[in-house]
Amino acid sequence: MLLTTLLSLPTTLALDVNDEGRLLVLYDGTGTRQVNEVAPDGTWRALTDLDEGCRTARFVPGSRKVAVEHDSGGNERGQLSLLDLDEPLTLTPLVRDPASKHNLVDVKADRVLFTTNRRNGTDFDLIAHDLSTGEQSVLYDGGGWPMAVDPSPDGKWAVLSLASAQANATQLLLVDTTTRAVTELTPYDAQNDLKAVSWLPGSSGFVVSSDADRDRMALRQYDVSDGTWSDLMVDDEHDVAGWVCPDGEHLLFATVDDGLVPLALHKLADGSLVAPIDLPPLGCAARSVMMPDPIWSPDGAFALITYHSPIEPPTVYRYTLATGEVVAMRPPGSPEVPAELEHPDSHRVPSFDGEQVPVFVFRPTGPDLGSTVIHIHGGPEGAAMRTWSPVISGLAAAGHTVVVPNVRGSAAYGKRWYSLDDRERRLDSVKDLAAIHAWLPSIGCDPSRAALWGGSYGGYMVLAGLAFQPELWAAGVDIVGIASLVTFLENTSDYRRATREREYGYLATDREFLESASPLSRVDDLRAPLLVIHGANDPRVPLSEAEQITAALTQRGVPCRLLVYGDEGHGLAKLPNKLDAYPQALTFLEEHLS
Repeated sequence: MLLTTLLSLPTTLALDVNDEGRLLVLYDGTGTRQVNEVAPDGTWRALTDLDEGCRTARFVPGSRKVAVEHDSGGNERGQLSLLDLDEPLTLTPLVRDPASKHNLVDVKADRVLFTTNRRNGTDFDLIAHDLSTGEQSVLYDGGGWPMAVDPSPDGKWAVLSLASAQANATQLLLVDTTTRAVTELTPYDAQNDLKAVSWLPGSSGFVVSSDADRDRMALRQYDVSDGTWSDLMVDDEHDVAGWVCPDGEHLLFATVDDGLVPLALHKLADGSLVAPIDLPPLGCAARSVMMPDPIWSPDGAFALITYHSPIEPPTVYRYTLATGEVVAMRPPGSPEVPAELEHPDSHRVPSFDGEQVPVFVFRPTGPDLGSTVIHIHGGPEGAAMRTWSPVISGLAAAGHTVVVPNVRGSAAYGKRWYSLDDRERRLDSVKDLAAIHAWLPSIGCDPSRAALWGGSYGGYMVLAGLAFQPELWAAGVDIVGIASLVTFLENTSDYRRATREREYGYLATDREFLESASPLSRVDDLRAPLLVIHGANDPRVPLSEAEQITAALTQRGVPCRLLVYGDEGHGLAKLPNKLDAYPQALTFLEEHLS
């Protein structure tokens, strides 16, 4: 089965680079993501060998030490350790509290910055851990969940990107790490999304991707000394982002264009184009789901770019500023990608209210079964990009046409589009699925043999489609999905409830609506066979969501199976579990779509 081959192909993600030009990458060639070091001569060395894998890592400047973040069984409660590369490779505990979540932020020569919710389980504080004394000092404890923290090069400032009052919105705070003074750079209640903070080398300001006062994300600059904002680069048709080179003269500039994210080198002063980055075409080099942004070397001589596409797994490329040379950083003996993989076509599907839903269509690369699988991304504010997906390519190789939509509520198509499913408009995104179903004959697909597949919020969409449109769908595969918005909000982690209610509605005031928009409320209408896959340690969507929908369907005699993995969290991270679950899912679809 080609799916097994695709799932087994290793991936690499760029993490850090030090003054010597040594790289840190995450590499999953062993079946879980482990930290590897790549020397300047291209020699690879595995630094970790944890059963659970690692989440991220950073060099400690001026030393041969590495700070590592890792969790247990996918529970996302990150713990921090130090690794001395001149000693036997053993992780020494640095910050440990198994009951709390810790996120590695940044590492300086004398301290490690991290966020933690240990104070009350909901709010995240920014903490500095002194590497010489072990003492910890609080830099920010003003509440909320900083989704990202970006310290300035001189260490004086930190920009916190906080989940704010509106759904899909971010507030920027500027923290003085010496005095702990906090400045609100954007309003808490504004409908603004802000991403990819990149500091200027002298710490005088930073650039950020922002859709404040516009539909698309522009590149804006903030000046710390006078507290002013200015537009740096604007494209009214596309989201853009940029990463400043340490030389202070250049930046890497990304344009998000219908699922593609090419990169180019521009002048920082006037935004003029220097040259495009010679990466493979038709893929994503930055700002794609779950992929790290480009990372400049400390001297600005080169950048690490994590690139992937529908025909290439995530791969670290090294881009040299002086020559423009782009080289893939792969370990020796890396396997070849099967040649039969193909890129998708892009389409627009008219929906019930005249809106146009962007979709990508992957045609069967194996014998055409005449069936269709609608593969729905998570989020809901996520996006389906033209990125690596062994599952999608495996479905196409099995003979299915795979339709990958960006239903309303998705990112990467403007603020208006990602706001169209908020709160009481939740089921409008489900209506987009019905529109796609009605559109299938126009691309030669049989609508009577169409199934839904999705993970996380995509899993909710699968269950909602089957429950609210039972006459349309022949089967469904739900991976870590939400069966009831009410019980999900009641049982999810405290820190997530605080942000998720802003998107879905509040238990205290919107319970009636939340119940009405829940697939579980219409479970008596659901009749399509269902396969459910869930991790036992999921901190986002608790296992109880999977258990209650499968119990209700089993009681009614609807064909239903539940696969639970005891060492997984929100999705499947370990190769053995993927090799067990996903082939079963393909067999399930073959049985019910034939």
